[in-house]
Amino acid sequence: MAVLVPIEDPADPRLADYRDLRDVELRKHLEGEHGLFLAEGEKVVRRAVEAGHAPRSFLMAPRWLDGLADVLDRSDAPCYVLEERLAEQVTGFHVHRGALASLHRPPLRSLDEVLDGARSVLVLEDLVDHTNVGAVFRSGAALGFDAVLLAPRCADPLYRRSIKVGMGAVFTMAWTRLPDWHDALPDLSSRGFTTVALTLADDAVGIEEAVAGLDRVALVLGSEGHGLSSRWEQSADRRAIIPMAEGIDSLNVAAASAVACWVTARR
Repeated sequence: MAVLVPIEDPADPRLADYRDLRDVELRKHLEGEHGLFLAEGEKVVRRAVEAGHAPRSFLMAPRWLDGLADVLDRSDAPCYVLEERLAEQVTGFHVHRGALASLHRPPLRSLDEVLDGARSVLVLEDLVDHTNVGAVFRSGAALGFDAVLLAPRCADPLYRRSIKVGMGAVFTMAWTRLPDWHDALPDLSSRGFTTVALTLADDAVGIEEAVAGLDRVALVLGSEGHGLSSRWEQSADRRAIIPMAEGIDSLNVAAASAVACWVTARR
């Protein structure tokens, strides 16, 4: 059972895992160095622990203790209890969901392990917005995709904001980073996947036509600004568009992923 530790000083060194949560660069350095990630909110904290991630500690306002009592009962990690005004001084924002957990970051899984038995996967190239990465994970999970593969420069799906937007989908979906950016799509093709790139290329066909009848599909999505690199666009097996009303040529990548996942799931 977690030990409840009342905290009255926001500078207490035991709260180091939770400091300056709005500073993205600082958090990336701290979380990478110490092998941790954060979960925010009762539902997300619960999903992280139920998925098997081991807590380092919890930080909660007193009113959230009862709602997460069963989670705390199953953990030996300390639970730091402090008033919400003090929690705001530690984290740098109002923790309106009242609960945070610091958890041990799992080792990155191998590509072979993640693709074992998979039929539908999402492949993300250089998405740098944590909100978009979380939303893509959520769409993939909701529509029955098996895995997500990330290019080396993609945002961290275990960053607090990604996890929160994705409602913990990263805990249930298999995922990893691609070891080789240049030949990532040809490698997927050699593994039996048909790679379908979402792009405005001249030879792109409607997404329904592009995925019709396919057994194993890898949907490929590009960065928020420039979309896919020319290398990935050209090395994909097929290129597809989402048909839209005249005058509109694209959607936000998170919205596009939801539409493409829905169409692909119905193939």
